[in-house]
Amino acid sequence: MVALDTNQLLSQVDFMPIDIKTKLIEKLLSSLNPHSEIVEELWKQEIEKRVQILDSGTITPIDGKEVFQKIKNRLSK
Repeated sequence: MVALDTNQLLSQVDFMPIDIKTKLIEKLLSSLNPHSEIVEELWKQEIEKRVQILDSGTITPIDGKEVFQKIKNRLSK
């Protein structure tokens, strides 16, 4: 494979199909934030904990639109 310099690579991106651009983005992001089994497991545990809390009824979920409206109202004061 012939190595491209940075300018060549960046100019080629404009002509890539969207599926190739998407794969390139995924590859770049994963190289910046490598997959971690430990982090993955911690997120899984957190999700399970939150689902249990919701299922138990100990909290009342708030619609996302309402949350963002409240934030918008606070910031506009």
